[in-house]
Amino acid sequence: MIHFDEEKQIKKFDELRHEEQEELAKALADKYGVEYVNLSGISINTDALRLIPEATAKESKTAAYNIVGKRVSVATVSPQSPKVTEVVQQLREKNYEITVFICSEESLIKAWSRYKDISFASETKGGSLDISSDEIEEYVKKVHSINDIKTSIGEALAMKRSYRVSKVMVIIFAGALSVSSSDIHIEPEETFARIRYRLDGVLTDVIEFDTETYNLILSRIKLLSNLKLNVKDNAQDGRFSIKIYQDDIEIRTSVIPGAYGESIVLRILNPKSLSVSLEEMGIPENLYNILIREVEKPQGMILTTGPTGSGKTTTLYSFLKRVKSPMIKIITIEDPIEYHLPGITQTQVEAHKGYTFENGLRSALRQDPDVIMVGEIRDNETARTAIDASLTGHLVFSTLHTNSAAGAFTRLMDLGVNPRILPSAVMVAIGQRLVRRLCQTCKKKVEIPAEKKDVIKAVVESIKNKEADKNLLLGTLDTEHMYEAVGCPLCNGTGYKGRVGVYEAILADKQVESIIREMPSEREIEEAASNQGIMTMRQDGVIKVLKGLTSLVELERVVEVY
Repeated sequence: MIHFDEEKQIKKFDELRHEEQEELAKALADKYGVEYVNLSGISINTDALRLIPEATAKESKTAAYNIVGKRVSVATVSPQSPKVTEVVQQLREKNYEITVFICSEESLIKAWSRYKDISFASETKGGSLDISSDEIEEYVKKVHSINDIKTSIGEALAMKRSYRVSKVMVIIFAGALSVSSSDIHIEPEETFARIRYRLDGVLTDVIEFDTETYNLILSRIKLLSNLKLNVKDNAQDGRFSIKIYQDDIEIRTSVIPGAYGESIVLRILNPKSLSVSLEEMGIPENLYNILIREVEKPQGMILTTGPTGSGKTTTLYSFLKRVKSPMIKIITIEDPIEYHLPGITQTQVEAHKGYTFENGLRSALRQDPDVIMVGEIRDNETARTAIDASLTGHLVFSTLHTNSAAGAFTRLMDLGVNPRILPSAVMVAIGQRLVRRLCQTCKKKVEIPAEKKDVIKAVVESIKNKEADKNLLLGTLDTEHMYEAVGCPLCNGTGYKGRVGVYEAILADKQVESIIREMPSEREIEEAASNQGIMTMRQDGVIKVLKGLTSLVELERVVEVY
């Protein structure tokens, strides 16, 4: 009697079918001149896999299965498919180097099965973040104030040790996102550690906790950021990212040794913070119209100046978004790339590899760009190359660390730029600061103190002499009253919510051009530009105080008013 083993036969058929699929994939690879890969025997890198959303991967029949640095391996059954081309192009726009392989459908199914393992993980340089993204999203909905965050962390600290660290970290990140913090500071003291958030540019205490938990958090953050656990006496920098509501939020990590342990600062780079348009940044109407006119010119240089944290990068990105068009090529040289902008070629300065601002700018010019953004002009070679680019048909955006718009011209001359060509290259220099916005729910109207009233009125009178700006003032300002911060639950008791810029600018007109040839001081440049009708930061700030956008105390914190 013949015994028919049905299970064995089915297994045999499956093996034959699999072999046929792999042989077909090999034949197609030879036909298209593309390398073949069999994913059945390869470990799928989850950091690579998440670069293509699951729905997109299945629709285009692709899978990113390996990543080394910025080099990504992508497998597909049909490399000529328009959908595959679109997926590859989107990855290249994010500065990834893509190598396409042909595989069988069974290989893709194997790769796709790994999506269930990463749906709540996040991309990191060193590995996968073992904090559930849905937990962070849940806490973002639950915590709305510093008190909520403090209470939730306190509850988490009371948990068992094995769960405590993960839960505390979830709440730390969720709380930072909920209250729109730009940085998280974790600082050890002699007998405890402290967490502080930077809210609207000012540090705010959150909670103090035990050193044992601090040490566990430090180790976890180092692992996530691909930092060395055994290095405790040198500074280290790293990064990782978390995915919240379909947004990839990058976290930049900085660890430095201190008296009682290593101080941790986590910089939160949220793409939503770049959604501010030029119209929403608080630029005065007259200056806004001038900047739009200058940005739309085909060549020349526009500079933004100010200290670290004054919003220069946000302003430059707003300019880039304004000029972005399928008809022009835009290249940036940044250190670091803080936010990825689709449709723009962004490059990262890596001095240890010889890719500096100077070398990057020279390389970018060989790419036939229309618009170039140089993150910062730091030396004479970069300054000269940027000036030359602006004189040869390129629109150049960049920043300088100076205290005022006038300081941009003197700084460039200090860097060796010929003062005779400087006015021809630089169209406008912008000075800016960021001040906190008064909470519109709890701000309080008060009378301006007598000792400050004369100064405020003098500033207003000086603006009325500017033809271009006096229409902003006539019949609209109350110079007897202003607003001050109070504090309520909506603003976490600070009295402020959000930030707004205060600005000034100097155009390189004939008067400025004539004075620059004489190697002037900043004050002389400001005097030469006084008839341009553009408010100074001091004047713009006082107007914002009288309009109730910010307080006089806050303005005095960042701008010299008296």
